[in-house]
Order: sequence, then structure tokens, then C-alpha cells
Amino acid sequence: MAPGPDPNSVGDGAKRDEATIKVPSKDPKKKDDKKEEDLSEEDLQLKQNLELYVERVQDPNPELQKAALESMRQEIRASTSSMTSVPKPLKFLRPHYGTLKEFHKNMAESDLKKLLADILSVLALTMSAEGQRESLGYRLTGSEGDIGSWGHEYVRNLAGEIAEEYTVRQGEEASIEDLMDLVQQIVAFHMKHNAETEAVDLLMDVEDLDLLLEHVDRTNFRRTCNYLTSAAKYLPGPDDMLVLDIAYMIYIKFEEYPNALQIALFLDNMQYVKQVFTSCTDLLRKKQFCYMISRHGITFELDPEMVENDVDREMLQDIVNNTKLSEGYLTLARDIEVMEAKTPEDIYKAHLLDGRASSGPSADSARQNLAATFVNAFVNAGFGQDKLMTVPSDSTSGSAGNWLFKNKEHGKTSAAASLGMILLWDVDAGLTHLDKYFHSNDNPIIAGALLGVGIVNCGIKNDCDPALALLGEYIDKEDSSVRIGAIMGLGIAYAGSQNDQIRSSLSPILNDAKAPLDVIAFAALSLGMIYVGSCNEEVAQSIIFALMDRSEAELGEALTRFLPLGLGLLYLGKQQESVEATAEVSKTFNEKIRKYCDMTLLSCAYAGTGNVLKVQDLLAQCGEHLEKGDIHQGPAVLGLAMVAMSEELGLDMAIRSLERVLQYGEQNVRRAVPLALGLLCISNPKVTVMDTLSRLSHDTDSEVAMSAIVSLGLIGAGTNNARIAGMLRNLSSYYYKDASLLFCVRIAQGLVHMGKGLLTLSPFHSERLLLSPTALAGIVTLLHACLDMKSIILGKYHYVLYFLVLAMQPRMMLTVDENLKPISVPVRVGQAVDVVGQAGRPKTITGFQTHSTPVLLAAGERAELATDKYIPLSPILEGFIILKENPDYREE
Repeated sequence: MAPGPDPNSVGDGAKRDEATIKVPSKDPKKKDDKKEEDLSEEDLQLKQNLELYVERVQDPNPELQKAALESMRQEIRASTSSMTSVPKPLKFLRPHYGTLKEFHKNMAESDLKKLLADILSVLALTMSAEGQRESLGYRLTGSEGDIGSWGHEYVRNLAGEIAEEYTVRQGEEASIEDLMDLVQQIVAFHMKHNAETEAVDLLMDVEDLDLLLEHVDRTNFRRTCNYLTSAAKYLPGPDDMLVLDIAYMIYIKFEEYPNALQIALFLDNMQYVKQVFTSCTDLLRKKQFCYMISRHGITFELDPEMVENDVDREMLQDIVNNTKLSEGYLTLARDIEVMEAKTPEDIYKAHLLDGRASSGPSADSARQNLAATFVNAFVNAGFGQDKLMTVPSDSTSGSAGNWLFKNKEHGKTSAAASLGMILLWDVDAGLTHLDKYFHSNDNPIIAGALLGVGIVNCGIKNDCDPALALLGEYIDKEDSSVRIGAIMGLGIAYAGSQNDQIRSSLSPILNDAKAPLDVIAFAALSLGMIYVGSCNEEVAQSIIFALMDRSEAELGEALTRFLPLGLGLLYLGKQQESVEATAEVSKTFNEKIRKYCDMTLLSCAYAGTGNVLKVQDLLAQCGEHLEKGDIHQGPAVLGLAMVAMSEELGLDMAIRSLERVLQYGEQNVRRAVPLALGLLCISNPKVTVMDTLSRLSHDTDSEVAMSAIVSLGLIGAGTNNARIAGMLRNLSSYYYKDASLLFCVRIAQGLVHMGKGLLTLSPFHSERLLLSPTALAGIVTLLHACLDMKSIILGKYHYVLYFLVLAMQPRMMLTVDENLKPISVPVRVGQAVDVVGQAGRPKTITGFQTHSTPVLLAAGERAELATDKYIPLSPILEGFIILKENPDYREE
């Protein structure tokens, strides 16, 4: 029997043979005899033949040489097919590698020399020393033949050596043409043999991804692009953008427009978005693009080039403007049968607790009522009816006005605004309901109504701009609460729209010496929202001047932190180049705010990029032990979560790093950690994080406990998670004497049951590829406010909680037919599986259940159609999906 490798130990043959050769035995002769005996007759024959060829190759007669080389080549080729062990010919030729090399050196230039070089190149596969790149060297001097015929392993090895050689030559600035010819061959070989990932890796190493466009075809472009988009997350800039550019071009080439549109949105490249519209001629597909854009939440104007017909264009613009969102959401609610309005008591479920909490004081305290207002608003968000605010006034329970007046001054603002939340996305009904409060002569109520108008219009764009018309005239009123209501309303209604008309009315407030600080802070924040991620110079200038004008005393105020945040939002996710100038200017600020500004700018600029170096910078900031007065570590901790939240791996690592920060960090760092955890797992209740937050919610430091409680609400937002709901109920009885902590518990309870479990706060969509900038802006604003709970959320600015509305989206998948009417089809919903680079056509979901649409998708879930009757117009089944009938479908 041959000493062939044991079938269970794959790839181990090579190592064992090396060992047998390299160890010198006492008596070499005996050892050799023993080895000869071990071989079977065939192997012995092969070994002798090969030794004969090696002698013949050195024969002076060229005819003999040629015959020997040909035979050797045949032997090697015949055996390179299996790669679990070193092929026999290579094994037997190993002792002669040196002699053949010497002989090759001294040969005269001829075709035979090239033939020998080819064979040496293959032998070098197992025999050359590490880092010598001999295989590549011989390949380049050898004949130009087909490389694939020597087998996969050889091609793979060559690719590795090319990458090393390329780096060396780049350093020496030598020519790389000969390498590039070889790269062409290897890429073509890989693409034919389903090894797209290896082809892409090689091209990334030699920095020439454009070659891909020539080699992809209908069969492999999807897998290639999948690999490109998932690799982009781990590449340093600007390589990541280049890789996505190539993926975009490939998608366009094969008319895979929905994916191309996703990448265009990811790159935030409006030219590309426009190109997708102009390249595609099918109106139905364009409707689907519009749904994708509206879900992303950007303002986008269609022009005649993109859609020629005026009527069609108006219809498509309506979809982009999100006007159908309310309708779709209510369809989902009816289908799941949750239209029945819920009261705060239904959420608190006090009867499940032991006696002591429920038997507390039954008098309405204003703080308790305020909490109930928020719970009511979050739970009934978008349903258009509730039991506190929208009850008709002639009913026996008393009018809606009654609930309003159960709140104290600034509490009325939140109460009136909660009406906007209940009628969320339904602009017409919302404005009708809110209208009566405009005639009130109570300023907080007017302020609330203004904010309510902003909330109703959140994410919905309208040609006649009702929000701007209504709120514009209140911006410059005397009363600062009314002004804040109007300013914040505009910020929410026009987030991301870059509306210049609003800029020209809000900018003057920033530099108005007479304006109170809170009005200035909210103006900066709203401008940041409206111009989120736009890097707008003029807005940045105004905010910078406003920051420079603040006195020492004002810089100590809690609300001042909204100024740097407004500035940071302008650069959200735009990385270094854009933010550099502003970061330089911020070094000249008063030292009280300078570092706070630096951290905020850094964390906003890299939000959602997953940039590892920035994570390290921010961790270093968190690790410092400073005096009590410093507040910049809070944003650094939040920044950690903002940067790392974009991909799963970084997310898990960030959670682990935050554990360390908790153990060793100073007090002000510990207060921010729960908030960062809340951001990392928003609307995605991971059990480990839930336990950490549960532990922190009983912390001795009340600020840490409050942050942890609010974060419990955030990670469970819209999931109805029973475990979190149970924790919060227990906390409500634990803290029944402490009004502030109880308030936080109530808010968290409202968040967990948000939209009766139909909404999500996650800023990511389209299978976690795209990050909606306005959604992230809303969440980050709330978290920055929570860094100083006592003065903002528990003070009189509790309505900052309404900024969350920017991130609220139905977590649904709703299928519609070609006329955009909902239809019900069976779909499978299960945990998404990452199938990038896997062979064949693996299943993309696991552990699925079959439902009929509309369905809810939890974090990390994916849907696929369970019928062939329809074809979905987008490969990512989320939000509104248009189905067209499959012409080839036959009923069974």
C-alpha cells in the first residue's frame, strides 16, 4: 500500500512527507530500502520513471530533453486534480528540485527552457522557501500557456505571490505590466470556476478592480457584488467607496436597478440615483425605487428626465413624499387587529404587582400625568385614536381638554404635541385636530400645537408645505416656549430637506443677542436636523458664531450642548475631509466646550462608518481619569456606539469594550455607557445587553440608573418584549417613591410598547445596509439630552423625547399589486443568514414560519415569497413591495 495520507487528515500529507525527508537517520541506506518497500508497484514505477526523466532532461540531446519534459508535464498534470494531499509526482520530484533549478539556470534560451520553467513553477508550489516567490518567477519566464490546466491550487498560490510581488514593485516603482497580464488570466479563470471572491481579492491587492467589469457575466454578477458590498465595510477609506462604485457599475450593467439604487443611496450620490431612474424604462420598477427612497427618508425631486409623463411623475413624487405611509401602516394594524386604543394603565399593568406600588398616593401628580401623556403618545402613535386626547368632547368622560389641563405649564406643551404623535403621518386629520389649540390664549398649549404640527408632518413631504406656512409666523413671537415649539416643529417636519427658506428665518436667531439661550439651542439643533449630513458651510458658520458669543455662565448650561450637536449633525457620516475645517475652528472655543465640540464632531462625522481607528481614539478619551467638571467624555462614549453600530462584528466588539469602560471608567463615563448600549442595540433586545442594563438600573448612582432604564426602553422599542416589560414593571414598584426614576420607568414602558409593537426605532433598513441620516439624528439628539437627564428630560424640556419620531418607522413588509393596492400573499419570515461567498445557492433564511402579508419583521429577520405566482420588484423584502404577476406561473 502507498503511504497515502489517511483520508481523515486532509492536507496533512505534505507536512508528514517533509518530515520523512528532512530527518537524517543513522543509516541512510536502510531507511531508503524501507521507503522503497513501502511503495506500491505503481508508485515505484512512477518514481523510477520520474528519476529517469530528470536524468534525460539534463541530456545534451534536445529531442530527448523535449520528450522527457513532455512526459514529466503529463505526469504532473494528470495528478494535480485532487488537492487533499501533495500529488505523487511532486513528492517524488522534491529531491531533484535543486538539480533542475541549477540546470535551468545554465540552459540556453529556447522553448525547452520555457517548458522547464513551467514545470519548475509548479514544483515551486510545494518546494520553494517562504517569501521567495519562485513559482511566480518561473511562471513569468515560462511559456504563455493556459494556467488553469495546472489546477486550482497552483492558480491560488500564484495569486498570493502576485500580491506580494506587486507591493514590492510599487515600493521600487518598477513596471508591473507582466504581472497584469497574469492577473487577467487568473481573474478569468476564477470567474469561470465560481471563485468570484478570490478574483475580487486579487484585484483589490493589485488595485485594479475595473477589470471586474469585463469578466462578470449574468451567472456570477450577484455573488460578486454581494462580496464587494460586504467587503466594503472592512476596507479603509477611500477604498471602500471605490469598491462600491464598481459594484454599482456592475449592477447597472446587468440592469439590476434596485440593488444599484441601494448602493447609490449608501454612497449618498444623487447623480447615481438619477442615473438609475434614467436607465430604467419600466414605470412599475420606478414606483418601487420611489418606495425605497421614501423609506430612506431623503428629500428627492423627480425631474422630467427621470420620468417623462407629468401624471406619472406626480404619482411617483407622491410615493417619494411618503404620503401613502399612514394608509399602509393602518392596513397593517387592521390586519393584525390592534386598532383598539390602549390607555397608559393597560401598559403599566399595575395589578400584576404586589400591593405596595399600586396602593400609593392616588392623587394625580403632574409628573405622573406627564409620563402618562408620553406613554399614550408612543403606544398609540400613528393610529389616529386614543383614550386621552382624541375622545369626542361631549362624551361623559369629559373632553380631551380635560386631559390637557391635568398637566402643569410646560406639561401642556407635551400633551398638546402628543396629539401630533397619535395622528402621525396623517397630515390632513392631524391639522384638523390641532387647529383648535391655535386659538388658545395659553402659550404652552400653542407651543405644543406647533410642535404637534411638526410631528404630524415628520417624514411626509407635501407640495403646499403646510408645516412651513403654519409654523413660520410663530418663529419670532415674544414667548420663548412658543418659539421653541415652532422651531422644533420645523426641525422635525423638514429634517433632511435642506430647505433654504427655513435657513433664512432660523439663522438670524442664532446670532441675535437678545434671544434666550434655549431658543438659540433649539434653533441650532433644528438647523442641524434640516441640513443633516449636508456639510452646509453657511449653517456651520452661524452655529460657530453662536458658540463663540456664549458667555462663561451660559456655557455651563445644560442646553448649550445642543449647539455642538447641531454642528455635528451637519457632518453626520461624512467622514474626515468634510469636517476638518470646522474641527480646526472648534479648537479656538472656550475650553469649557472645546473638547465637547471635538468629540461630538468626530463621532457624528464617522457615525455608521465602522472606522476602527476612530473607535480607538474615542476609547482612549473614555479611559482618561479627569476632574469632575469635564463633560466631553459623555459624547465620546456615545460616539463609540455611533461609529461601531454599522456592522455586526464591530457592534459585538463595542459591547465588550463598553463592559470594560463600565468597570474602570469615571462617574461621568459610566453615566453614558447605558445610553451607548441602548444605541447599539436599538429595537434589538439582545439578552446580554438586557442583563447588563437590568443590573445598572439598580445602580447606586441615580443618573446611571436613569440612563439604564431609558436604554431598556430603547433596546426594546416597539418589540413588546415580555422580559423587558416584566423588568420595567418590577422597577416601577422598586422606585415607587422616587418620582424622577419612576418617570423614566414610565417612558421606557411607553417605548417598549411603541405603536403597539408595530414600529421600530432602528435607523438601519434594507437588510442593515442603509442608514437613514434623519433617523440617526433623532436618536442621537435624545441621547445627548439624556447625558444631562435632570436638567433636560426631567426639567422643562421633556418634549425633546419627541425627536424620536424621526426614527419611528413601521417594521412591516406590505405587498401591493401593480395599482398599489394591498394584496395578501404567503411569505416565509425567518432569521437572516449571511450567505456571502458561500458555494451554490444557499438558503438565505433559517427557522422560518410562513405567514400571509402584511407581516412584521423583527431585528435580523428577512422575508421571502413562498409562492411563484408573483415576482417582487425589489430583492429586499421590506416596507412596501410591488409584486407583478409571473407570466410563466402555472397553477398546480
